[in-house]
Amino acid sequence: MKTRVADHLTTVFFIIGLLSAGSSEHDPFLEFCGKWRHGNKPLSLNIDVSPGSGLAGWLAGLNVSANESSLSVRGRITANCNKMKVIPLDKYVIHPDTDFCLHWEPLLDQMMLKVGERNIIICPPSSPAQNCCTDLSNGANMPEAKYGIAKGRVRNDDITDKTLEGYNFKGQFTDCKKLCDLANQTSVKGIHDTEHPCAQRYEKEMKKDFKGGKVSTSGPKQKTSVSVDIPSALKPAMTATSKVSVTFFKNISVFPAFSLSVHETVRSEDAKPLLDVVEISVENEIITNLPEPVKISFDHEYIPWNLRRKCVSWDTHRDPLEVNWSEFGCKTKRKGSWHTECQCDHLTYFTVLVQLEPKPVRHLLALTAITYVGCAASFISCIGVIVFFCRNRRRTKEQSVAIHLGLALALALLSLLFFFTGVLANVGGEDVCTWVGALLHYALLSSLTWMGIEVLNTFWLVYMVFRPSPRPYVWYLIGFVLPVVPVGVLAGVGDFYGMAEIEQTDKKDDPYRMCWMKLNEQNALLAHCFTTIALLAVLVSSGVVMLFLVFREIRTRDEWKQNRVAFLSIWGLSCLFGVTWGLTFLNVEPLSDFILFLSCFLNSFQGFFLMLRFCMMNWVRKQARRSVLGSTSSGSVKNHMLQTTENS
Repeated sequence: MKTRVADHLTTVFFIIGLLSAGSSEHDPFLEFCGKWRHGNKPLSLNIDVSPGSGLAGWLAGLNVSANESSLSVRGRITANCNKMKVIPLDKYVIHPDTDFCLHWEPLLDQMMLKVGERNIIICPPSSPAQNCCTDLSNGANMPEAKYGIAKGRVRNDDITDKTLEGYNFKGQFTDCKKLCDLANQTSVKGIHDTEHPCAQRYEKEMKKDFKGGKVSTSGPKQKTSVSVDIPSALKPAMTATSKVSVTFFKNISVFPAFSLSVHETVRSEDAKPLLDVVEISVENEIITNLPEPVKISFDHEYIPWNLRRKCVSWDTHRDPLEVNWSEFGCKTKRKGSWHTECQCDHLTYFTVLVQLEPKPVRHLLALTAITYVGCAASFISCIGVIVFFCRNRRRTKEQSVAIHLGLALALALLSLLFFFTGVLANVGGEDVCTWVGALLHYALLSSLTWMGIEVLNTFWLVYMVFRPSPRPYVWYLIGFVLPVVPVGVLAGVGDFYGMAEIEQTDKKDDPYRMCWMKLNEQNALLAHCFTTIALLAVLVSSGVVMLFLVFREIRTRDEWKQNRVAFLSIWGLSCLFGVTWGLTFLNVEPLSDFILFLSCFLNSFQGFFLMLRFCMMNWVRKQARRSVLGSTSSGSVKNHMLQTTENS
């Protein structure tokens, strides 16, 4: 009994020693780095790694050496990987002293070498064999030399500053499956906060009557999960039985660390893969051009709506020594912010490539110029409208004048802030942008609210003629005070407003800076959706309905038979009701550029168009000379639309 307890205690302490990262002398995961001092080109990498005996307790070794023209990695430490190759390094190495790092993860039988800025896969990740080589420690080093490895270190612990011909590491084979299971149990108990350290491999036999199947990640509750739907077409027709293997990897360093080469839509330096990677293969077969695709469902962490994501596969045929992600052969189906489905017609490694930042804006310089001119014209026009209404307010009792005045004030503030937001962002920095972003958000909410008030006021005039309209101060409380509430709450909570950077497609190193909400953060994006986008959706839908009702009510009037008057009136009402802001929801390919320019032009010049509308309606009133109430408010909706109703 005592012997059994002692054996268990020995095993526990051994596992704890393997899983701890505090010591670089005994560590199952080797990270050896240094500087390769070499001569002139040509340069090469010599790889000679092969499986060891595979017997638990068997000693193994790894040698990393260098000379004037080559860097060598040799050893019998892998479980399955067997590679002997000479790789030219001229395209990887630039400096005479080249930094390099060798990573060895025995639980995945994975080895990769970073030389300069490039990464080379020596052994791709795979599911662990029964035994693997762990606990590599530095042994007897090779002698000093002019050319070789300088400043060798394991993890963050320096070994020596001298230039040596090479370093030797020794270890032993251990039961890896037991290590994986114990490490997984440790993480479940909360002692070691990591995901499952090993790959999960599943094999499914495909017989003649194979009709497909489904494989999913198993085990304890995890933050992310993956499921694979295997189609019946996956079984090779020429074989009676075959096996399909599905391997799930989680948080694999080889994939995020490598430079990603995607040549279609998502640029490599702008994106990163998910933590989950799936490998699908059929023994002794290369599967391509499936008539029915393999469906891979990723349940991942939250991805904001404005970040692109693409299903990609590792193109091993292009260069098996580098990770080259490609969209070819895969279709992406976004199912909300938490789920993505990939449909692929071939077998290899799969994942979802997520854009790190919002996609660059095409034609940003032209759009910025239009915005500046439009905001300047709108601000001046709104000031003119405000002066006009203030001068004539005493001579009219129309309550619509107060509403038009409130809309002009809100649009003037919005145009002014938007005109200077770029300057303030570059001059004032993050501190200034916190306040300016909040003010800009308030001005936008206030403008949209006043457009909604215009819709409600028009409805009141058309369908509630005999009921008095609310007093002007009620509208002012709704239009100017109500937007303070959400902005004040967000500003009080903090970290919602600040500097936003909009990347240009042609000048990625020189983004346009403005003060706004931090939409690249989840909380700010949700706040933006629940405040601005929700209000905009209500405004646009109600504005479209109101346009239809007003048109049906006044289409028989004599002056509306003139095409230009009808067009300008409907156009003016569209500006009043904020319908042009609805173009925001229509920004889809292939008309995205056209819609973007149209939306930028119409919304930037909205204040200017409102001034034209009031001038046009004043001209209509003077031409018709049929204003029953004799109002001096040339912008009154009641005077130019509802003569029949007013006469009654």
